[in-house]
Amino acid sequence: MAGHPVLLHTAIDARDCRGLAEFYRQLLGLHYREGEEPPTDGSPDDADWLVLLDDDGRRVVTVQQKPDTTPPTWPSEEVPMQMHMDFKVPTVEDLEASRSRAVELGARVLHDRSADDGEPLYVLADPAGHPFCLLVQ
Repeated sequence: MAGHPVLLHTAIDARDCRGLAEFYRQLLGLHYREGEEPPTDGSPDDADWLVLLDDDGRRVVTVQQKPDTTPPTWPSEEVPMQMHMDFKVPTVEDLEASRSRAVELGARVLHDRSADDGEPLYVLADPAGHPFCLLVQ
């Protein structure tokens, strides 16, 4: 709609910029913006801002180096969530496959509501500790 801002991407702070970008790249099937791929020539990876794109070239997630970030302690509010993302899948089978894939990539399951008939879901924490949800919708 004209005159309204449009979401460009979700930016996530992380102590390990490349590590968290790799987690979301692999989990969501994204790719790096041209020129931001990991170095392959042995040079140091000094990335402090990485943009991940979908197959149509749209920005989805960016990761920003933030060495002093403290991971959230959800569900405790000792260190509150700074943000979270929800990712939908079409079936319970896809939910289980996505949970397994996320865990293989370094996520932790924080809450299992996969048996809920109304809206099966998992709350997970990415490798930097940011909670995110996988749900059937």
